[in-house]
Amino acid sequence: MNPSLVEQQIGAGLPGSQVVVRSDDNTHYEAIVIAPQFVGKRLLQRHQLVYATLGDAVGREIHALSIQALTPEEWAARAGQ
Repeated sequence: MNPSLVEQQIGAGLPGSQVVVRSDDNTHYEAIVIAPQFVGKRLLQRHQLVYATLGDAVGREIHALSIQALTPEEWAARAGQ
């Protein structure tokens, strides 16, 4: 599974999100996910939402996934630093 497919799958599961996924080997991934669905959610809940979009691919095609899960407001504050 390449990074583009992972991005598409996360984006489809979290409508309105912005997703960037990187991978050097197509099994270990780094994702930045900015989604309004994260508002009011704890970090673990945010990660669970992202993992849910990927389903059975996690543990199979996706061996490891590092996630930065931010609300649009958190992303804007980070960009303004």
